[in-house]
Amino acid sequence: MITTIKSRNRVYQILNKSQGNDRLSFYCDIIIFLIIVINVICVCLESVEEINNKYSILFSYIEIFSISFFSVEYLLRIWSAASQKNDICSSSEKRFRYIFSFTGLIDIIAIAPSIIQLFGFGIDTRWIRILRLARLLKISHYSSALEDLTSAVYNERNAFGATLYILVISLFLSSSLMYIIENDNQPEAFSSIPSTMWWSIITLTTVGYGDTIPTTSLGKVIGAITALMGVCTVALLTGIVASAFSNQIKVRKHELGDEIEKALADGILDEDEIEKLERLRKRYNIPESELKHMIKEFKN
Repeated sequence: MITTIKSRNRVYQILNKSQGNDRLSFYCDIIIFLIIVINVICVCLESVEEINNKYSILFSYIEIFSISFFSVEYLLRIWSAASQKNDICSSSEKRFRYIFSFTGLIDIIAIAPSIIQLFGFGIDTRWIRILRLARLLKISHYSSALEDLTSAVYNERNAFGATLYILVISLFLSSSLMYIIENDNQPEAFSSIPSTMWWSIITLTTVGYGDTIPTTSLGKVIGAITALMGVCTVALLTGIVASAFSNQIKVRKHELGDEIEKALADGILDEDEIEKLERLRKRYNIPESELKHMIKEFKN
C-alpha cells in the first residue's frame, strides 16, 4: 500500500510541471512538448494534398504513436490525480475533479478525434484534423497563460463589459447608417443591416480588408467616424487587459511577500518553507531572482 502511494506520488510529480532539480520530470515535460509540436506540424502538413499523399504512412505511424502515448498519459494522470495536496477531497473526488477540469477535458479531446476516426463514424477528416489541433492546448499543463488571461479579464469584467457594450452600439449604429446611405448605390455590398455588419466589424477592428468600401461622401464620413470609434474601443480593450495583467502581477507578488513574511517569522527558512515558496514562485511565474530579492528585503 505504501509502495503504491509512493509510486502514485512520483508519477504525479513527473507528469506535472517540473519542480526544482527533478530531471526526470523536466525530461518528461520536454518529451510531451515535442510530441505536441510534432502533432501540430503533422496536422498542418496533412492538409497539403501533395505532402499527405507522399507521407501518409509516416503520418499514420506518428498518429498511432501519439494516440497511444497520450492515452497512457491520460490514464496515468487520472490515477495519480489522487496525489493532489488536498486533505478535504477523497481520492475519487480528486480524480473526478481532474477529469472535468479544463486540462482534463483537453486531455480527453486530444485522443478522442483519433478514436472517433478509428471506429469510422463517417466524420469529415478535415474536422478530425481541426480537433487534433486541440493537442496544442495540452501545453496548459505547463503554462498558466490561458488561466492568467481568463483571470485578468474576469477581474476587470465590469470595465471589459462596458467597452464591449460601446463596441456593440458602434457596430449596430454604423451598420444601420451605412445600409441607409449606401444601399442605393451598392445594393449587393450593403443589401441589409446584417450583411453590412461585415463591413462594420472589419472597420471597427481596424483590419480594413477593402473588399467593401463606401462610395458616397456621407458614407465616407460615416466610415471615418466608425474607424475612429474602432481605434478608441480597441485601445480601451487592450488597455483594460494590460492593466488587469499588471494588477495581477502586483497581487501575486503581494501574496508571495506574505508567505515569505510568515516563513521568516522565526528568522530562518527551513527546507519545507523554501520548497513551498519555490512552488508558489513557479505557479505565479515570478523570476527566481525576484524571489531571492524579496527574501533578502524581508530579512533586512
